[in-house]
Amino acid sequence: MKVIRSVSKMQRLSRDLTAKGKKIGLVPTMGYLHEGHLSLIRRAKKAADVVIVTIFVNPTQFGPGEDLAKYPRDEKGDIAKIKATGGDYVFSPRAKDVYPEDFCTYVTTEELTKTLEGVSRPTHFRGVTTIVAKLFNITRPDVAVFGMKDYQQAVVLKRMTRDLGYPVKIIIAPTVREPDGLAMSSRNRYFDDRARWEAVCLYYALRSAKEMVKAGQTSVVRINKEMVAVIMATCPTARIDYIAFTDFKTLKPVRRIVRGTVCSLAVEVHGVRLIDNMKLA
Repeated sequence: MKVIRSVSKMQRLSRDLTAKGKKIGLVPTMGYLHEGHLSLIRRAKKAADVVIVTIFVNPTQFGPGEDLAKYPRDEKGDIAKIKATGGDYVFSPRAKDVYPEDFCTYVTTEELTKTLEGVSRPTHFRGVTTIVAKLFNITRPDVAVFGMKDYQQAVVLKRMTRDLGYPVKIIIAPTVREPDGLAMSSRNRYFDDRARWEAVCLYYALRSAKEMVKAGQTSVVRINKEMVAVIMATCPTARIDYIAFTDFKTLKPVRRIVRGTVCSLAVEVHGVRLIDNMKLA
């Protein structure tokens, strides 16, 4: 496995691999890898001949006051995990090489980014789509793998890929959870023992919603009320940003649960903002 830091060197390598007929799989990450990331690498290996994993804490997707400076980093550990999982190349560029001093060109996906995370973080997805478009241009993948954990992000990137005509197949892989149901996230390291226990409130709420739908409930108002009760019972200090029920493909809100409905939520638990989601029908 090789680690590449130069943008031009990565571009040359990608062209060479394509010329040799190799199918390239891309797994973009911001590092501090956990089992969720590693599952994406394994999924990419099934779909491609060569897997490139990127490690880049992307500054343009962090808004004012967000945790860019303290975002967890462990490049040495990440590289070891990628190697053990079977990644072929790690692309870990410097921010100044990705975003030159006079950088002023961004990619935006309009309607899909005005809801859910886009309400609370209005510049977030512009940063996400811009960096992924740049990574597509640099690594020239045939397949890119993203996690269902960041459901809206995956839908936005799938639309961007289609709209801009990138010849890239987008794979959305299942969320990987801790034994108690908490979705794996690099930010989980911020919790002490008590906060970590209460962080599972998101999963408990989603599980309750799923059980209500199985029992025949279709009213999003009633399901939402129960989810709020579950969250507050588990973590009384939780601050709920949103609970939303949307169509899987369009992100449009639904009033009643129908086939393809996804429930997404964002909750601040002891100062840490967590997101999660679950397909309800």
